[in-house]
Amino acid sequence: MRGRLVLALIALALAIAGFGVYGTLIVTDGGSTSPTPTPRAAGTFVFEPAETPAPETSPPVSPAPSSPPPVAPPAAVQATTQATVQAGDPQEVAVRYLAAWQAGDLAAMAGLVSAPPADFAERHRRFDAELRIAVPPSLTPQTPRRRSALEAEVPFQGVRQITGLGPWPFSSVLRLVRHAGQWRVRWTPQTMHPSLGEGRSLRLTETKVRRPATLTREGLPFPAGSRAGDYFTGLEGTTTELKLREFPSGRVLLASPSKEGEATRTTISQDVQSAAAHALDGLQAPAALVAIDLHTRQVRAVADTLGGKGAFNGLYPPGSTFKVVTAAALLRTGLTSRSPVPCPAAYTIPNARRFTNAEPADRGVLPLTTAFALSCNTTFVQQSYERLRDGGLRAEAADRFGFREKPGLSSCRIRPHTDLNELGSDAIGQNSVQASPLCMAEVAAAAATGVWKPAVMTERPPADSPPEVPIGDEVAAQLRDMMGSVVTQGTAAAAGLPPGTAGKTGTAEVAGGHSHAWFIGYRGSLAFAAFVQNGGSGGATAAPVAARFLNALR
Repeated sequence: MRGRLVLALIALALAIAGFGVYGTLIVTDGGSTSPTPTPRAAGTFVFEPAETPAPETSPPVSPAPSSPPPVAPPAAVQATTQATVQAGDPQEVAVRYLAAWQAGDLAAMAGLVSAPPADFAERHRRFDAELRIAVPPSLTPQTPRRRSALEAEVPFQGVRQITGLGPWPFSSVLRLVRHAGQWRVRWTPQTMHPSLGEGRSLRLTETKVRRPATLTREGLPFPAGSRAGDYFTGLEGTTTELKLREFPSGRVLLASPSKEGEATRTTISQDVQSAAAHALDGLQAPAALVAIDLHTRQVRAVADTLGGKGAFNGLYPPGSTFKVVTAAALLRTGLTSRSPVPCPAAYTIPNARRFTNAEPADRGVLPLTTAFALSCNTTFVQQSYERLRDGGLRAEAADRFGFREKPGLSSCRIRPHTDLNELGSDAIGQNSVQASPLCMAEVAAAAATGVWKPAVMTERPPADSPPEVPIGDEVAAQLRDMMGSVVTQGTAAAAGLPPGTAGKTGTAEVAGGHSHAWFIGYRGSLAFAAFVQNGGSGGATAAPVAARFLNALR
């Protein structure tokens, strides 16, 4: 969702011939947004966020070498850059620096700076953290200006996304100097923003303001401790106004919109929301539980301790919950839920990598339903290699289950695989597959009803809402049988889920951290997803969360 890298040099390359004190602070006086496309104008080129997801933790930044390694411009501009920019030109350095900035590569940025401060990377991280900037900015360089044989500058415009405030446009100048035969960026705090000059700073202030309450669909107040405050204002009769100010001038650069008016009803059910919120009680790790109505796809509950509207906008590897999508693609190739398939302890894709299961035992040949219930990785990797090498997996995910760029509340994506290793990992919900809890609740709802539709928080779908997509009655019926077997005889059998529940566990591996725990499913009129960040096993952690939620509704 979040992003494509589009670079257009055009007139900018033709123009080449003509060529503080930092501080931010959050102040309390008494909460995720998606990138906004940057307008394109003649003579400009646009860096947009890269599609590669940011790592779960910031990578360590090594000191900049005296002669930094080359930072390759994005592939889309390499040809143009090589054709129009000579090595060592200030424009080349500006292109590389801004591309690295937008990709969030602080080490590459520091390597292009002349004498970077020791805390260069920390300043950028602190700036983003204190102003609640969740993703790197989108950047639009302007026509470069050559000041002398040793000095040049490239003005640029950018847009940052502030959680709770939305897009924040800004303008600055990238100044470059030539030293020892090489061009380098002369970095100051004003490079990040002009308001960070001598004695000046930026602060995000919060003010509690009385507002009419937001109500549930029944016209009742939200339950106490609803864990939905990031999604609705005025739950307790107040709301928070955010303002981005420049100090000491006090000038307001950006403010949250005023929300005057009468109390409004939402699609949230008081009972369902209360059950979802209490289902997260006692968890030490950030988590979320979302529930949607199977018929209308209206959101009935969202309890979220992830922050930043992670239940809707967060992108996490879904692990084996994605096998619902993989199974649908395999069923479309001629397999059935009863087809015998091998479930070895390990499987190596020919001329590629080896995959294993959580349980090391070789289970022999099983019906596909049983392999699904036991979450047999080797089965789904092997079958995907044999049957989905032509792009069938991504087509199923993107065309029938919403894993594509689209308007709406949820976020999820999958890239085309470039080799068999990626195909095998994608098949079990790793590698390029990423989804929010709401996206995976939509997957569960599609299996339950045979139709994929986007979740909504309005009485009727918005005008730009994507059209519904039939999954196919026969495929959906087999998916329901397979998801039912997970609860009766598979990885969720010991979770205490009430009768009538069907679903799928997921344990998604995370580099350098504990696995994410997932459970998605449906029961009665609701589809849901339970997610515990770095919570470990889906069957041991997320499925019991779902059980607490469903049992509270009985």
